Amino acid sequence: MLIRDFISGEETELRRVFMSSVHTLACDFYTKEQLNAWAPAAYDQEKWISKIAALRPFVATIGGRVAGYADLQESGYIDHFFVSGDFPGRGIGSALMQHIHEVAAKRGLLQLSAHVSLSAETFFTKHGFLIDERQTLAVMGIPIGNSRMSKALLANNSFKPNPLRGSA
Repeated sequence: MLIRDFISGEETELRRVFMSSVHTLACDFYTKEQLNAWAPAAYDQEKWISKIAALRPFVATIGGRVAGYADLQESGYIDHFFVSGDFPGRGIGSALMQHIHEVAAKRGLLQLSAHVSLSAETFFTKHGFLIDERQTLAVMGIPIGNSRMSKALLANNSFKPNPLRGSA
């Protein structure tokens, strides 16, 4: 597995990962209507390209195939964190999370935060995040539950999954 910076031109592939992650890995936590509102088949390609360019995500590849991606904003906020439904349970999420922690250390960040889907909540908890607030957001008029989560980092920002929660 290789984790690298996003390369302009692979926005369509990241959209495929996003769609696969939402519709495959989150399907036990949300209704079909909620999944379609969150990740609709029809989308504005220019907005997506602009969003990905602004996120500057890290991309995980296996054998040259994009298997997942995640970003880390200057504030410590993780906006996108998605693993393809084609690669579940292969350590991609954990590798991306470790990479985020390494980048956070280089940037001197003291906290990470994210709005986390119900399907990803356990994963983030295993990596030391705590639920700050459960919430319901309207996406395309459809209510979708998620959690605002955060994690205080150690002074040296070392990556340590929560030993009481197991590992992903």
